[in-house]
Amino acid sequence: MAESEIDRKLAGRWNKTGFVGWRDVCRATDARTVITTMVPASQGYGHKWMLALPSTGDRLLQAYWSSFALDYVARQKLGGTSMSFGTISQQPIPAPSDVMGEQVPLDRPLASWIDLRVDRLNGWIADPDERARVRAELDALMFHIYGLGRNDVSYVLDTFPIVKRKDEAAFGSYRTKELILAAYDALAEAEASGTPYCAPWNQEVHP
Repeated sequence: MAESEIDRKLAGRWNKTGFVGWRDVCRATDARTVITTMVPASQGYGHKWMLALPSTGDRLLQAYWSSFALDYVARQKLGGTSMSFGTISQQPIPAPSDVMGEQVPLDRPLASWIDLRVDRLNGWIADPDERARVRAELDALMFHIYGLGRNDVSYVLDTFPIVKRKDEAAFGSYRTKELILAAYDALAEAEASGTPYCAPWNQEVHP
């Protein structure tokens, strides 16, 4: 599709370089249900790759859709193999104005903290270990935003058997869960003490 045609369609509607999109097809054999990423706005997309054009908070939306917390809820609402517009619109996504009221102490405003990490992931982090840690921090924050306690977080993560099985094959343990719980604990400690969150990666990570 000619880029000029895309520009014509988007004129007055969208002036950013990318779209937040998600895959329509979701199967029981997939590790995750909501499969989402940022894609270039200079290309055309078919009906099996859905697009969102939020007026604000596109990175925050991507953080929500990529989280285990939302993925768990999405599976409860799914009746087939299509993550349609209707299904995605039913997901519990707080408004950006509500999220900005969160009181987790961070080294920068919450929106900037999220945007920085989402931008790093969209820009592709070459080191897979660093990428896993950044994703874990975002997941841990989303669990805090959704108000899940530590035991609930542990339970939700245990309902992703394919992620667990792949981790155990590659690392000998459920590393994704370990990283998220470590970041979750560090965020909880920051909130309780009122001191800025400090990443726990220099500590030993336990299951």
